[in-house]
Amino acid sequence: MTTRLTTVVLAAALLSACATRTPAPADTPAQPAALGVVPATVDETYVSEQSPTDELDSLATWVAEDGRTWLIASAKSSHRLVVFDADSGERLREVGGRGDGPGQFNRPNGVAVHGDHLFVVERDNHRVQVLSLPGFEPVATFGGAELRSPYGIWLHESEPGELDVYVTDSFMYGERFDRVPPLAELDQRVRHYRIAINPDGTVQTRHIGAFGDTSEAAALRVVESIAGDPAHERLLVADESTARHGGASTLVEYTLAGQPTGRRLPTASFRAQAEGVALWSCPDGSGYWVAVDQLSPLTAFHLFDRKTLEPRGSFQGRVTAHTDGVALHAASTPSFPGGALFAVHNDRAVTAFDLRRVAQSLGLAPGCTG
Repeated sequence: MTTRLTTVVLAAALLSACATRTPAPADTPAQPAALGVVPATVDETYVSEQSPTDELDSLATWVAEDGRTWLIASAKSSHRLVVFDADSGERLREVGGRGDGPGQFNRPNGVAVHGDHLFVVERDNHRVQVLSLPGFEPVATFGGAELRSPYGIWLHESEPGELDVYVTDSFMYGERFDRVPPLAELDQRVRHYRIAINPDGTVQTRHIGAFGDTSEAAALRVVESIAGDPAHERLLVADESTARHGGASTLVEYTLAGQPTGRRLPTASFRAQAEGVALWSCPDGSGYWVAVDQLSPLTAFHLFDRKTLEPRGSFQGRVTAHTDGVALHAASTPSFPGGALFAVHNDRAVTAFDLRRVAQSLGLAPGCTG
């Protein structure tokens, strides 16, 4: 598939006084990417002010009662959450601090939102904490009895008031915690929980079990990002392993019941680590998977068909590099009438891409962005 190269002109009116876009040099080279395709270029709508001390990782969005959209980021090194205005990139507030008490965090990583509840995975507290929005009041914790080194999270409402929650657990061995466990232990790479949210806002949790292929060819060795698609009974798990771990980084498919399907994206799809993954769902039921190729000096974002997983093109920004987490917000906002893709830039800022520009640059079906 041939991808058109398109440079999108930024509208200065969309830039916030509190968020800046650092222009890239005019001769910035395009990078070869998925399956040899050269990415299109899509300018970021904004790049937030940088904060080198936070080590930002994962992203989630939440819409407040006043209609304002928040972009919530986990900050691993400062052990807190950072809240941005999703339309402008303005930094609004910080929440939490280091500790193991309610409302405190120790190396927070994956984040996810359902309704007015925020789920935060804490690697070094070995738990998932549930907070109530907009005040970030602690509601519940779970996973402490099973999780060893949790990273990513994905959830969906399987029944009214009931959630299925999947958490990746990338525990490692060795003095530097860089040795993959024996194959027999890799059946614990993803933990599955059932969460009931009661009418009074309280939360009840139940551990369903763990899963992961233990074969040499298909084992999940180094896991972090995870996302799902209930319409196609599909989970995609990002395996970040490299040759020294005995694997190759790509996205691996499982069913929602935790069964490996034997399908994975071709390893040639990613030149670096397969990182953040998000589903771009279209109103007609079609859509695209967006997967991060954690490259520097510019991250590549690869799109795959929602149903067939066939490649549908790649793009990069002018600035965004070494991305960990992404969040796709398909709903309209004042700055993004057709939705937005938010990404972490170099662990220290957040960036935003207009989905209409992405669709135009890659020649995608226009019905996906309103």
